[in-house]
Amino acid sequence: MTRGRDEALAALEARIGYEFADLALLARALTHVSASSSRRDSYERLEFLGDRVLGVAVAHMLYDAFPNETEGELSRRLAALVRKETCAEVAEAWGVGPAMRLGEGEAQTGGRGKRALLGDICEAIIGATFLDGGAIAAERIVRKAFSERMGASGQDLRDAKTALQEWAQARGLATPRYQIVGRSGPDHAPFFEVAVDVKGFDVTPGSGASKRAAEQAAAAAFLAREDAAAGKDET
Repeated sequence: MTRGRDEALAALEARIGYEFADLALLARALTHVSASSSRRDSYERLEFLGDRVLGVAVAHMLYDAFPNETEGELSRRLAALVRKETCAEVAEAWGVGPAMRLGEGEAQTGGRGKRALLGDICEAIIGATFLDGGAIAAERIVRKAFSERMGASGQDLRDAKTALQEWAQARGLATPRYQIVGRSGPDHAPFFEVAVDVKGFDVTPGSGASKRAAEQAAAAAFLAREDAAAGKDET
């Protein structure tokens, strides 16, 4: 490690797989607006840039990896990989939580574990890498972090709500119903709890940083539970 380099940031760099020439960029990518003097000093502008860089990098990765797939198939894979939920998984794998810079209120309300915030931080780090090392460096960390998720066996590229609706229709069941059962957090960073109800089955909860994300999580949890139950029945 370079003498005088922040140990927490250096450890994060090692997990990301990139060492910054300008470490201030990485620090800004980890700074929530609640801990900054202005929005310009927070991660928000880097997140905006990183979102676009991520899309291009993942599109290039998919283009190389799946030469026989159509534009539509590639687009579905792209949507599955660049969504906030996937970015949050990457941020967790990088272990960004301890290095995040949050205001006292945001920290006390569990900001280090909020999926939407983790997804934003992931994109901001990608944007910071692009500014510090260019497109090749940014694409390199994207490929390292996202490639294992790209080829997950049995990955359903449809969104979970659509998959659940088709599952219900195939069994002659009514369309699944979603109901908000809880909401917490401040207005700028809400957290929703939703339950999905399919007639004849247990109500299944899901949560997320938006109503849509919570509904998707509930649908995915329902499908995962029923798939597991079906697997047990077959044994």
